[in-house]
Amino acid sequence: MKLLMHTCCAPCSVYCIDSLRQEGIEPTIYWYNPNIHPYMEYKARRDCLKEYSKSIHIQTIFEEDYGLDNFCKNVVNSLETRCTDYCYRVRLEQTAKYAKENGYDTITTTLLVSPYQKHEELKQIAEEIAKRYELTFLYRDFRVGFRDGQAKARELGMYMQKYCGCIFSEEDRYRKQIEKLFTKEEEI
Repeated sequence: MKLLMHTCCAPCSVYCIDSLRQEGIEPTIYWYNPNIHPYMEYKARRDCLKEYSKSIHIQTIFEEDYGLDNFCKNVVNSLETRCTDYCYRVRLEQTAKYAKENGYDTITTTLLVSPYQKHEELKQIAEEIAKRYELTFLYRDFRVGFRDGQAKARELGMYMQKYCGCIFSEEDRYRKQIEKLFTKEEEI
Protein backbone atom coordinates (compact mmCIF):
# COMPACT_ATOMS: atom_id res chain seq x y z
CA MET A 1 0.00 0.00 0.00
CA LYS A 2 1.22 3.48 -0.89
CA LEU A 3 -0.82 5.83 1.31
CA LEU A 4 -1.32 9.57 0.87
CA MET A 5 -2.90 11.11 3.98
CA HIS A 6 -4.56 14.48 3.67
CA THR A 7 -3.54 16.40 6.78
CA CYS A 8 -5.38 19.40 8.17
CA CYS A 9 -2.82 20.25 10.87
CA ALA A 10 -0.03 18.81 12.99
CA PRO A 11 -2.05 18.23 16.20
CA CYS A 12 -4.68 16.19 14.34
CA SER A 13 -1.97 14.19 12.59
CA VAL A 14 -0.23 12.99 15.77
CA TYR A 15 -2.54 10.11 16.66
CA CYS A 16 -3.23 9.23 13.02
CA ILE A 17 0.46 8.87 12.17
CA ASP A 18 1.28 7.02 15.38
CA SER A 19 -1.55 4.51 14.96
CA LEU A 20 -0.80 3.88 11.27
CA ARG A 21 2.87 3.36 12.03
CA GLN A 22 1.89 0.84 14.73
CA GLU A 23 0.06 -1.05 11.98
CA GLY A 24 3.21 -0.99 9.84
CA ILE A 25 1.79 1.64 7.48
CA GLU A 26 4.00 4.59 6.60
CA PRO A 27 1.83 7.41 5.22
CA THR A 28 2.99 10.32 3.14
CA ILE A 29 1.53 13.52 4.56
CA TYR A 30 -0.30 15.82 2.15
CA TRP A 31 -1.07 19.45 3.08
CA TYR A 32 -3.81 21.05 1.02
CA ASN A 33 -6.18 23.30 2.97
CA PRO A 34 -7.58 26.28 1.04
CA ASN A 35 -10.35 26.56 3.62
CA ILE A 36 -8.15 27.83 6.46
CA HIS A 37 -8.39 31.58 7.09
CA PRO A 38 -7.16 34.19 7.82
CA TYR A 39 -3.70 33.88 6.28
CA MET A 40 -1.80 33.99 9.59
CA GLU A 41 -3.85 31.02 10.80
CA TYR A 42 -3.12 29.15 7.57
CA LYS A 43 0.59 29.93 7.94
CA ALA A 44 0.72 28.94 11.63
CA ARG A 45 -0.86 25.55 10.94
CA ARG A 46 1.27 24.90 7.86
CA ASP A 47 4.52 25.91 9.58
CA CYS A 48 3.73 23.77 12.63
CA LEU A 49 3.16 20.77 10.36
CA LYS A 50 6.45 21.46 8.57
CA GLU A 51 8.33 21.40 11.88
CA TYR A 52 6.53 18.31 13.16
CA SER A 53 6.96 16.30 9.97
CA LYS A 54 10.70 17.03 9.99
CA SER A 55 10.98 16.01 13.64
CA ILE A 56 9.36 12.61 13.04
CA HIS A 57 11.05 12.01 9.68
CA ILE A 58 7.93 11.59 7.59
CA GLN A 59 7.61 12.44 3.92
CA THR A 60 5.40 15.50 3.54
CA ILE A 61 4.07 17.29 0.49
CA PHE A 62 2.86 20.87 0.78
CA GLU A 63 0.48 22.07 -1.90
CA GLU A 64 0.11 25.78 -1.34
CA ASP A 65 -3.26 27.33 -2.06
CA TYR A 66 -4.51 29.90 0.42
CA GLY A 67 -7.76 30.06 -1.54
CA LEU A 68 -9.83 32.68 0.26
CA ASP A 69 -11.57 33.97 -2.90
CA ASN A 70 -12.53 30.49 -4.15
CA PHE A 71 -13.61 29.46 -0.68
CA CYS A 72 -15.93 32.45 -0.31
CA LYS A 73 -17.39 32.02 -3.81
CA ASN A 74 -18.12 28.36 -3.14
CA VAL A 75 -19.68 28.60 0.32
CA VAL A 76 -21.51 31.93 0.30
CA ASN A 77 -24.83 30.36 -0.70
CA SER A 78 -24.57 27.33 1.59
CA LEU A 79 -22.91 28.36 4.83
CA GLU A 80 -24.69 25.68 6.87
CA THR A 81 -23.49 22.88 4.57
CA ARG A 82 -20.07 24.32 3.69
CA CYS A 83 -18.16 21.41 5.25
CA THR A 84 -19.84 18.70 3.20
CA ASP A 85 -20.55 20.76 0.09
CA TYR A 86 -17.11 22.32 -0.24
CA CYS A 87 -14.45 21.93 2.47
CA TYR A 88 -14.28 18.12 2.63
CA ARG A 89 -14.76 17.73 -1.10
CA VAL A 90 -12.18 20.23 -2.35
CA ARG A 91 -9.46 18.88 -0.06
CA LEU A 92 -10.15 15.19 -0.67
CA GLU A 93 -10.58 15.71 -4.40
CA GLN A 94 -7.17 17.38 -4.63
CA THR A 95 -5.66 14.64 -2.46
CA ALA A 96 -7.06 11.94 -4.74
CA LYS A 97 -5.94 13.78 -7.86
CA TYR A 98 -2.40 14.13 -6.51
CA ALA A 99 -2.40 10.50 -5.38
CA LYS A 100 -3.49 9.22 -8.78
CA GLU A 101 -0.95 11.37 -10.65
CA ASN A 102 1.93 10.36 -8.36
CA GLY A 103 1.58 6.62 -7.95
CA TYR A 104 -0.32 6.34 -4.67
CA ASP A 105 -3.03 3.70 -4.48
CA THR A 106 -4.68 4.68 -1.19
CA ILE A 107 -5.88 7.88 0.49
CA THR A 108 -7.11 8.84 3.94
CA THR A 109 -7.44 12.01 6.03
CA THR A 110 -6.65 13.26 9.51
CA LEU A 111 -10.10 14.86 9.54
CA LEU A 112 -11.29 11.44 10.75
CA VAL A 113 -9.67 12.08 14.15
CA SER A 114 -11.87 15.00 15.10
CA PRO A 115 -15.08 14.44 17.04
CA TYR A 116 -16.17 17.84 15.73
CA GLN A 117 -16.31 16.80 12.06
CA LYS A 118 -19.33 15.29 10.33
CA HIS A 119 -17.79 11.84 10.42
CA GLU A 120 -20.27 9.75 8.42
CA GLU A 121 -20.60 12.37 5.69
CA LEU A 122 -16.82 12.72 5.54
CA LYS A 123 -16.41 8.96 5.18
CA GLN A 124 -19.02 8.79 2.41
CA ILE A 125 -17.43 11.67 0.48
CA ALA A 126 -13.96 10.14 0.78
CA GLU A 127 -15.20 6.76 -0.43
CA GLU A 128 -16.98 8.36 -3.41
CA ILE A 129 -13.92 10.39 -4.43
CA ALA A 130 -11.49 7.49 -4.00
CA LYS A 131 -13.70 5.29 -6.17
CA ARG A 132 -13.86 7.95 -8.90
CA TYR A 133 -10.06 8.05 -9.02
CA GLU A 134 -9.77 4.26 -8.81
CA LEU A 135 -8.06 4.48 -5.42
CA THR A 136 -8.68 2.77 -2.13
CA PHE A 137 -9.96 4.83 0.78
CA LEU A 138 -8.34 3.68 4.02
CA TYR A 139 -10.98 4.19 6.68
CA ARG A 140 -10.02 4.40 10.32
CA ASP A 141 -12.15 5.88 13.07
CA PHE A 142 -9.26 7.79 14.56
CA ARG A 143 -11.58 9.59 17.02
CA VAL A 144 -10.71 7.06 19.71
CA GLY A 145 -7.27 8.67 19.90
CA PHE A 146 -8.29 12.31 19.64
CA ARG A 147 -7.62 13.23 23.29
CA ASP A 148 -4.33 11.31 23.40
CA GLY A 149 -3.15 12.96 20.19
CA GLN A 150 -4.08 16.40 21.47
CA ALA A 151 -2.30 15.77 24.77
CA LYS A 152 0.86 14.68 22.96
CA ALA A 153 0.65 17.74 20.69
CA ARG A 154 0.48 20.00 23.76
CA GLU A 155 3.46 18.19 25.33
CA LEU A 156 5.41 18.82 22.12
CA GLY A 157 4.50 22.52 22.25
CA MET A 158 2.60 22.52 18.98
CA TYR A 159 0.47 25.41 17.84
CA MET A 160 -3.06 24.44 18.87
CA GLN A 161 -5.76 26.08 16.78
CA LYS A 162 -9.01 27.12 18.37
CA TYR A 163 -11.40 26.42 15.49
CA CYS A 164 -11.77 24.11 12.51
CA GLY A 165 -10.29 26.44 9.94
CA CYS A 166 -12.62 28.72 8.05
CA ILE A 167 -13.74 32.14 9.17
CA PHE A 168 -17.27 30.82 9.69
CA SER A 169 -16.08 28.09 12.05
CA GLU A 170 -14.23 30.79 14.00
CA GLU A 171 -17.49 32.71 14.27
CA ASP A 172 -19.25 29.52 15.45
CA ARG A 173 -16.62 29.20 18.18
CA TYR A 174 -17.49 32.66 19.52
CA ARG A 175 -21.23 32.58 18.79
CA LYS A 176 -22.39 32.44 22.43
CA GLN A 177 -20.06 35.27 23.44
CA ILE A 178 -21.20 37.38 20.48
CA GLU A 179 -24.86 36.78 21.30
CA LYS A 180 -24.30 37.74 24.97
CA LEU A 181 -22.46 40.89 23.90
CA PHE A 182 -25.24 41.95 21.53
CA THR A 183 -27.91 41.15 24.15
CA LYS A 184 -26.15 43.36 26.71
CA GLU A 185 -25.80 46.18 24.17
CA GLU A 186 -29.52 45.97 23.40
CA GLU A 187 -30.36 46.24 27.11
CA ILE A 188 -28.36 49.45 27.49
